[in-house]
Amino acid sequence: MRLAILAMALGAFAIGLTEFAIMGLLPQVATDLSVSVPTAGNLVTAYAVGVVVGAPLLTAAGARLSRRTLLLAFMALFAVGNGLAALAPGFGTLLAARFLTGLPHGAFFGVAALVAADLAGPARRASAVGWLFLGLTVANLVGVPAATVFGGVVGWRLAFALIAGVALLCVAGMLLTVPRTAGSGGAHVGLRAELAVFRRPAVLLALAMVVFGCGGLFTFSTYIAPMTTEVTGWSPAAVPVMLGLLGLGMTAGTFLGGRLADRMDSRRAAVVVLAAQSLVLFGSVAAVHSPVFAPVAAFAVGALSLALVPVVQTVVLDAAQDAPVLASASMQSGFNIANALGAALGGVVLAAGLGYAAPPAVGAVLAAIGVVIAVVAWRRSRTTTATSAQPVAVPAAD
Repeated sequence: MRLAILAMALGAFAIGLTEFAIMGLLPQVATDLSVSVPTAGNLVTAYAVGVVVGAPLLTAAGARLSRRTLLLAFMALFAVGNGLAALAPGFGTLLAARFLTGLPHGAFFGVAALVAADLAGPARRASAVGWLFLGLTVANLVGVPAATVFGGVVGWRLAFALIAGVALLCVAGMLLTVPRTAGSGGAHVGLRAELAVFRRPAVLLALAMVVFGCGGLFTFSTYIAPMTTEVTGWSPAAVPVMLGLLGLGMTAGTFLGGRLADRMDSRRAAVVVLAAQSLVLFGSVAAVHSPVFAPVAAFAVGALSLALVPVVQTVVLDAAQDAPVLASASMQSGFNIANALGAALGGVVLAAGLGYAAPPAVGAVLAAIGVVIAVVAWRRSRTTTATSAQPVAVPAAD
């Protein structure tokens, strides 16, 4: 079980590399392909669009396949996309390759979370999901800086080729370790049943928690570089330190959220995590002015934001337990919507002239909205449980 989850976490690591390493390689790509850096920035957008589109599309297309087969197919497609990026002759081809690479991102995480939870069993499923997402956070903490340095030394093409190699290693690892019946506890219910899950308020509320809760993270992380230099007063050389602390917090958060959701009702855990996140983001408005407290704030924001992921993933598994594949995959679509929402709202307050300390305040409001949503979800679940526990009156015989 642990080896299988480790193999899937390696795939999460590769996904984290290809999603975020491009940000450090943009100047090289722009120079090599004779485009401006803002134009090269569309490579980030193309990947995000691929994630949002691919999560439901690929999951629906593979509804009749075993979950092990889906994992292998998604990671193989991911490897192909990175291989095409490494060989792209021009910017248009690279843009298409980035879109293709983003397609299996959400679908892979959605199916892998189901498989990890099934392998670990009910008592440790949230922790297993946390271990899976650990690959993504380790990519942010270690892999992305390493890939950026590697790309700077040997070129961005070899960096993409390296990521393709990691993806193929993940395919080999899953072939050897993931059982053929993994995650097959439920019967194939078909696309109509998978789509019907989105009519359930519990599923929609869970996805809304991701959008607003993780949106708070991106109001902070998107502008962390100018925040560090303009507000905290550190030199640009300190920006990687702040990014490292944010990534370290995200890594710790995957453990925190998994253990918390294994020890209490997952909806109650979501309320706790989102409330703490809102308070930390609000406190960050003042903390980022201090060289002592700014790094503490970066770590805490990262930890609480990623603690939410295994918690809400467990909520989704509970809410869509008879047809969970598409709902689980849509978590990544929600995460990328959160990315766009947080960055955009942070930009709005900056454009209004409120300064680089203002975006965390917007994040605190987003997380507070997430708290309200989580409370509603928790109360609904308790009401539903209490109603289902009521004895059914049986009419007396005539």
